[in-house]
Amino acid sequence: MTDPIFEVIDATWPAASTRQAGGFLVREGRGGGSRVSCASLEVPLEQADPDAAIAAQRILGQQPKFMLRPGEDALDADLEARGFELFDPVVIYAAPVAELLGEVPPVTAFAHWPPLRIARDLWADCGVGPARQAVMDRAPAPKCCVLGRKEDRAAGAAFVGIHNGIAMLHALAVLPEMRRKGLARAMMFEAARWAHENGATQMTLVVTRANAGANTLYQGLGMQPLCHYHYRREPQA
Repeated sequence: MTDPIFEVIDATWPAASTRQAGGFLVREGRGGGSRVSCASLEVPLEQADPDAAIAAQRILGQQPKFMLRPGEDALDADLEARGFELFDPVVIYAAPVAELLGEVPPVTAFAHWPPLRIARDLWADCGVGPARQAVMDRAPAPKCCVLGRKEDRAAGAAFVGIHNGIAMLHALAVLPEMRRKGLARAMMFEAARWAHENGATQMTLVVTRANAGANTLYQGLGMQPLCHYHYRREPQA
């Protein structure tokens, strides 16, 4: 049985469209990243047809890729045998919202929706471009943008959505020159404050294992690893 946290990922960072193919859920991402442009197993592997999912992704003009969740070792081995390469192993962190309700210094971070133009520009400067911002726009409410400020200027932005009482933070971006100054920590506290006010009891997020700085931040806040997953993709010709 798939962990409900993956429902939270799909709900708070939704694909442009989804369809069934060969026992897989195939997501149309329109450039919004791997989470919204991958296929995931929906039935026992012996009832599935990976070739149908691969064909459906090609029809969408997407590089075929699959999300491999806990307990899907047999599918992982099948894709590896097909030559699909592993990439982006990630960790899902979680913590009770109540444990993240720290003090936010005045004018350091505030939650709002829709995002101010300065927040959208900041995301774009940090590599979160229009396609990923479109994912945020189509996510259902409740949702917010957390704008972070440091040294009298906008310096960070993050997106938070809620599904079934679980908040998930996405696209936390801080300008390089403003990192390691406590801004991301303050933004997490503000995200937790907003989540608490909107009825969430858990705060979650997804981060790549390779992002050492982010992993250190979240562990320092007391967040615990919930589970891991990774992707496999067909090599480009």
